[in-house]
Amino acid sequence: MQLSDRDVLLVIDVQNDFCPGGTLAVPEGDEVVPIINSLSSRFRNVVLTQDWHPPGHSSFASAHPGSLPFSTRVLSYGEQTLWPDHCIEGTHGAAFHRDLEMRRAALVIRKGYHNGIDSYSAFFENDRKTPTGLAGYLRERGLDRVFCAGLATDFCVRFSAEDARKHGFDTIMVEDACRGINLSDSLAESVLAMRAAGVGILTSTDIG
Repeated sequence: MQLSDRDVLLVIDVQNDFCPGGTLAVPEGDEVVPIINSLSSRFRNVVLTQDWHPPGHSSFASAHPGSLPFSTRVLSYGEQTLWPDHCIEGTHGAAFHRDLEMRRAALVIRKGYHNGIDSYSAFFENDRKTPTGLAGYLRERGLDRVFCAGLATDFCVRFSAEDARKHGFDTIMVEDACRGINLSDSLAESVLAMRAAGVGILTSTDIG
């Protein structure tokens, strides 16, 4: 697939806490780093997202006495998976992986910084109403095709890709540049859901 100046690589949450040794490690999460670095060298436009939670965030199991990580709870905006404490603002865990190439990134979108609401998507908070502003940025820059890579396939990558489609952007998930958590077969379910939403699925070798 030939790239143009209207394409953007959206690199999602390649942070220490989502890589091996982190508090919410995605299996083999660090393996996406060299693939993403190779991809980013082919794009004129790169945007990063960064999970950025205050201490005691409502999506943390520790904020709900008696709750275990990976259980669910209904919050004000609907059902929420409760996570181990992760990506707390200003900590090593919230920092990008040290080997991630970021020189081409024109924008970093921080998400999940509102204490009462989680944020998977690069475009909306989990209430599905509160925008991050990314869609407006892409439109103002004249970018209309979004390539999604990063962590995790079945959560932040999936929701970002589906929301990119809802905003009218041509959207592609770069499968080998993503890794999933896979809670209760969520990885396979997410791939099917992305395809149903009109998200294309390619590998990095398909992108020129």
